[in-house]
Amino acid sequence: MKYVIIGNATAAIGTVEGIRSVDKYGEIVLISSEPHFTYGRPLISYLLLGKTTEEKMNYRPRDFYETNNVTTMLGRTVTGIDKDAKAVVLENGEKVSYDKLAICTGSRPFVPPMEGLDTVEAQTPFMTLDDAHRLAGLLGDQKDKDVLIIGAGLIGLKCAEGILHLSKSLTIVDMAPRILPNVLDEYGSSFLQSYLEGLGMKFYLSDSVAKFSTPNHAIFKSGMELDFDVLVVAVGVRPNTGLAEEIGCEVNRGILVDTHSATTVPDIYAAGDCTVSHDIAADTDRILAILPNAYQQGEAAGVNMAGGDKVFDQAFPMNASGFLGLHMITAGSYDGEEFVTKTDDSYKKLVVRDNKLVGFILIGDVDRGGIYTSLIRDQVPLDTIDFDLIRQHPQLMAFAKAERAKKLAQPH
Repeated sequence: MKYVIIGNATAAIGTVEGIRSVDKYGEIVLISSEPHFTYGRPLISYLLLGKTTEEKMNYRPRDFYETNNVTTMLGRTVTGIDKDAKAVVLENGEKVSYDKLAICTGSRPFVPPMEGLDTVEAQTPFMTLDDAHRLAGLLGDQKDKDVLIIGAGLIGLKCAEGILHLSKSLTIVDMAPRILPNVLDEYGSSFLQSYLEGLGMKFYLSDSVAKFSTPNHAIFKSGMELDFDVLVVAVGVRPNTGLAEEIGCEVNRGILVDTHSATTVPDIYAAGDCTVSHDIAADTDRILAILPNAYQQGEAAGVNMAGGDKVFDQAFPMNASGFLGLHMITAGSYDGEEFVTKTDDSYKKLVVRDNKLVGFILIGDVDRGGIYTSLIRDQVPLDTIDFDLIRQHPQLMAFAKAERAKKLAQPH
């Protein structure tokens, strides 16, 4: 059996490990347009911050490919798939055959149309290791650059965290009325924004760049004007679905897959940020660009490609982030009955619907947030546990003895 995997990030690594859990000897070929060893993309901000190194960013040990007998084709781009011949086509016309194929192509930066953007030479997205290197080069080591970041989502704010100490000034603009609108509620956004402003970041919300009148001058729709030296475009991402769509895989914003990570085309699987998952917290289908989901979906793809049977049906949004000393964990849906606790330096909101915990926000005090995550993932009926205790102090003692033993036995 010959397996081909397009991609080299979280979902792709999950696919490799899923395959090897069933098939120890089949040929695996991994193809990635990035030339680097597999790395943790969320760590690129910490690389700029000086809190990690490229070696420490490795997502697996350096002998991972060798240990798992994986042939890598790094720095190569798949430009098409010949589903009839069962082969992928590379940028130079070379073909690589497969018996089973996994599309783990992730996402790409979304750049909205802005007049004059093409004249701005000192600009970069912020998604990859190469982007981080380019940004570091644009900033230099003099701390004399005014930086404009377009986008106050996770990518924009993580970028801001990484370069605040390297910048003379840092301004973030977003057309949304608050920061992290897809992650936090209104109070949580305000709480985090106040903290970041206290560290020196400037925010202009409910606004956007109308045009760049010169390569270093932005005019906003509100009429505000701003000079800058370096521009980071971090508006958002779009799933890379082109390869799948061209061969007839069903696509609805992302690639549609079943609970076995199979697409609608035989022998082709997909996993990660390029796919649509069923969000069990909101009970809806949507793209969930979340690392744990990507790995588990990739692992399911690998197991099933190799002839095993593994279901991935526990997807829900989840983020664990830190912003210059302020920690945050969020998960699930915020539609339901709310239980809120606020202090000067922390914020907690638990959301309950239909006798189940469906979402939460923890900012500041995030200890044992995994208990809440487990309640959502396992869809635990709240009347079977001491929820009053868990609301105040998340701990295993709130579970029945048998359930405690089960959770303690789970890998972490």
